[in-house]
Amino acid sequence: MYAVIKTGGKQYRVTSGEKIKVEQIPADVGAEITIDQVLMVGEGESVKIGAPMLAGATVTAKVISQGRHAKVKIFKMRRRKHYQKHQGHRQNFTEIEIGAIAA
Repeated sequence: MYAVIKTGGKQYRVTSGEKIKVEQIPADVGAEITIDQVLMVGEGESVKIGAPMLAGATVTAKVISQGRHAKVKIFKMRRRKHYQKHQGHRQNFTEIEIGAIAA
């Protein structure tokens, strides 16, 4: 069984037991969270599609860790103008493990 969920403005196709990194969720490590924004649930040939969300469908997940991705370096330069700008960014993430998918 798989589901398509929406969290942090992005969509993820998840199955039970899978670990994914999503945009930061304010939850403690080890906490159980429930994601109720389920767009689609499928199992074999049967597929249920919401319009836009599937009513009553939930996905439970366990928070494994909170962290930050690798640094993305931004470098801007204008040739012959003596302009250079260095910048960096590290995005926060929450790693979750998908538990039960309830349709």
